This record gives sequence, structure tokens and C-alpha cells, in this order.
Amino acid sequence: MTQDDIKQVVAKTALEYVPENSIIGIGTGSTVNYFIECLATLKYQIEGAVASSKATETRLKSLNIPVFDLNTVNEIPVYIDSADACNPYLQLVKGGKGALTREKILAAVSQQFICIVDESKCVPILGDFPVAIEVIPMARSYVAREIVKLDGDPVYRENFITDNGNIILDVYNWVIMEPIKLERKLNNIAGVVCCGLFADRSADQLLVGTAKGVNTVTATPLHY
Repeated sequence: MTQDDIKQVVAKTALEYVPENSIIGIGTGSTVNYFIECLATLKYQIEGAVASSKATETRLKSLNIPVFDLNTVNEIPVYIDSADACNPYLQLVKGGKGALTREKILAAVSQQFICIVDESKCVPILGDFPVAIEVIPMARSYVAREIVKLDGDPVYRENFITDNGNIILDVYNWVIMEPIKLERKLNNIAGVVCCGLFADRSADQLLVGTAKGVNTVTATPLHY
């Protein structure tokens, strides 16, 4: 099986978590795009979706799946999204597509967060994939200096503006032993809108696509 085949299989498996007559949250990315294609087969069984990005909203509308503003929705029973990396505690690095802030909002308000990935995204320790930081433009240099104090190597993502009108700093060369602690430190830097560590609100379940099928993973208990 190719990596795309694996993504398609895990995306189809995620349909099992979609309640009937519900409005669900949907993330952003290549694996999620496969999920949206699969969801089109169930579009008459759900009310619709809240999208984490303009790109996802456009894709949903192209398939005639109703899209709702989060402010008009009473509850989100399940949020389906992917990740750039995940550790055994189901803590994630997200933001490769720049939609991290809206993704984090949807993860926070959803009753259940299901993350769909291929097995290449599963790592023992986060840090190999850069951590995206959404930043108010005027604070870019200040935030970068603060990140250097935390031993990160921030790189400005050129020619990219988030759906919220902000910029992204991608932080390299971290070995993230305490993701929750680092996430909180980053969120407390003035000018940071959101960071791409999803540790305080980790995934509830991880569906991991492999060449042999899909493995369902629940979090390993934290020991720190």
C-alpha cells in the first residue's frame, strides 16, 4: 500500500465515529481531505460541519456538505483532525498547514477529539517536526527572541498569512520532553496567538493507518 492508500483507509475508518444528525468539527490537511471525501457518502445523515480553515470549508462546500459558524452551534460531539506528529500520550504537533488556532479551538470545544494519522507520524518524543507558532505580525521579532531563550530555533514562514491575518514562526531543534509545560510557556508570550503543541488538550483517540490496517490507540498514562 502507498502512503496515500493508508491515509484513505484510516480516513474511512474515522467515519465510524461520526454520530448521525450531528454537526461535527473537521480539521485541515491531506489525511483530513480523504476523510471529507468519505464523509460525502454520509452527508445526508449529518447536519453538517464546522471547518478549521477556509481550505476545509471550501472543500466541504464543494461536496454540498453544510458548513456552520461555530458561534451558531450548541455542541460538537466529535472533532476529526490529523497531526504532523504524535507521541505515546496522544500529545500532538499541528500547524503544518497553518490552521492551528482554529484547530485548537475546535479541539477545545469538542466532546471527543479523534486524530487520524499514518504510522510515520508516531514518534516517541516530539520535536523532529517543527512547532508552528501563530503570531501577531508586529510581535514577530519579540516572540522570536523569546523562543530563542527557550532553546528553539524560530524561522519565519515566508509568504504565508493565516486565515486570521497573522504570521507563522516554525520552531526547529526542540526535543520536547515536557509538552504541556512548553505549551503553556509559549501561550504566555505576548504576541503569541496560539502554538502548535496540542498537549493540554491532547487527542482522545488516535487512529493509526498502517500497511496492515488501522490501529486504535488510547493514551499511555502520563508519568510527569
